[in-house]
Amino acid sequence: MPREAIPSASTLHGDKPPAAVTLRPYQQQAVDAVYQHLRDHDDNPVVVIPTGGGKTPVMATICRDAVQTWNGRVLILAHVKELLQQSVDKLKLVCPELKVGVYSAGLKRRDTQHAVIVAGIQTVYKRACDLDAFDLILVDECHLIPADGEGMYRQFLADAKVLNPHVRVVGFTATPFRLDAGPICRDDHFLNAVCFEVGVRQLIADGFLSPLISKAGIAKADTSQLHVRAGEFVASEVEAAMDDAALVEAACAEIVEVTKDRKSVLIFASGVQHGRHVCQVLHERHGIECGFVCGETPDGERDETLRRFRGESKGLFQQPPLKFLCNVNVLTTGFDAPNVDCVVLLRPTLSPGLYYQMVGRGFRLHFGKANCLVLDYGGNVLRHGPVDQLQVVEKRGDGDGPAPAKECPNCRALIAPAYSICPQCGHEFPPPERKKHESQATNAGVLSGQVSDAEFEVRDITFSVHTKKDADDDAPKTLRVDYRLGLDYWVSEWICFEHTGWARRKAEQWWKARSPDPCPDTAQQACDLANNGALAHTESVTVRSVAGEKFDRIHSCKLGPKPEPSPIWAEVDLDDVPF
Repeated sequence: MPREAIPSASTLHGDKPPAAVTLRPYQQQAVDAVYQHLRDHDDNPVVVIPTGGGKTPVMATICRDAVQTWNGRVLILAHVKELLQQSVDKLKLVCPELKVGVYSAGLKRRDTQHAVIVAGIQTVYKRACDLDAFDLILVDECHLIPADGEGMYRQFLADAKVLNPHVRVVGFTATPFRLDAGPICRDDHFLNAVCFEVGVRQLIADGFLSPLISKAGIAKADTSQLHVRAGEFVASEVEAAMDDAALVEAACAEIVEVTKDRKSVLIFASGVQHGRHVCQVLHERHGIECGFVCGETPDGERDETLRRFRGESKGLFQQPPLKFLCNVNVLTTGFDAPNVDCVVLLRPTLSPGLYYQMVGRGFRLHFGKANCLVLDYGGNVLRHGPVDQLQVVEKRGDGDGPAPAKECPNCRALIAPAYSICPQCGHEFPPPERKKHESQATNAGVLSGQVSDAEFEVRDITFSVHTKKDADDDAPKTLRVDYRLGLDYWVSEWICFEHTGWARRKAEQWWKARSPDPCPDTAQQACDLANNGALAHTESVTVRSVAGEKFDRIHSCKLGPKPEPSPIWAEVDLDDVPF
């Protein structure tokens, strides 16, 4: 598609027919970013939206615009049958006015004349001429393309360009890296740059994804002796380590106890034998029916098991819903069960992408679901860190770097390594041992009292209510603001909303600089508002270090624009507010 043929976003929005579904703000931003990239660049972009964030409405909108505004054709490519059928079903829901064809051996269809066609790459990679020319090719779940599968995509695209030299490709994924930790966007790849990305934390804060809480399992396998092949633990060794009888029984007992108040528990096992063993122990020791699916499960049995897990079982001999479902390597991508409120990781992985995909099964919102509990028996959270802060590298190091997370020995919460006090139970960690020497020269002052300032980009912010140790119940609390300025470098500040005098005035000034809303009276009010987007984003901070003082402190901040006033204040006369 020639760049000059792509209308501006304003033109598109004015000319296109009303959508069957209203896009969320970030989804509309993703659509606009794709069009802008296609106009400004000659390469092929990727859109990154977290699992559960809704890629299909974005794809459907692009399909509709291409067909109805540009009079073009669109091909949606995927490489597994389930993704193809899911794309067709969701496109019909989102844009029912589009006529969608399917070209897939697995789905037994060979449509070639539709304006929008969903196809399996294994079926079409030698048949570009059969399908005729396309203007846009959308690749769903593009992180799943294996290195040896690139050849099929490259061959198809080469032939597609013969039919239309201006054809463009757009990839869609939640994780823009391969399961072996390699980035998918490269100059020598057919996908070249991320044009839009929205983060997990932002969508949770905005109420579009379910919050996650995590705990390490008491019974954990020893993975220190596992060998690595092609960037991942050797599968047979993983299953042998996790399928230890004592480990399975201890893990199952804890899972049953911890999930008493959970409604839908999805378990990821390390192998077929291990998964069946888990189901057997749950049944024989605890009287619990646990569904099981793997690659060998017949289609009919698998579909019925998944329907029961979703609470959708139908037919004359309808069976009761399943609370527990165990799977092996089949429900990591494309499985949509919003009711999942607990994910159990009974397998270790070195792949940040696989770890994300497993945990991501719990991201979707569902009625009555407050959050999703992640129970990790494979050390994955400690190995990879929080799912919204995955660090993907081309080559793994020797393991001497800082851990991306740590486990509280008291409550087993998995938290950021910079915390000196567990935010869930209050456990105090001992101060870290200092290295014999640092890898870089320090900029700290060499004389007592010497001041040095350094500006850092803010990578993440968390807000919490802080109570001083050993303080009385009625003692004033503070808002604790933690800024992540590096991989494991955090600096904090405390805002004293509940104090009086100078401290309160400072808190009022701090709030006024960031929010159009009235200054709250309590730290809890401030925390709730901050976590719901009431504050301007802090883009960077200047950290002041004073030689001889134990802690660095925030000296100044660079802030983004203030948000709009909260709806609760929209019709309130601020002169009548008593604070």
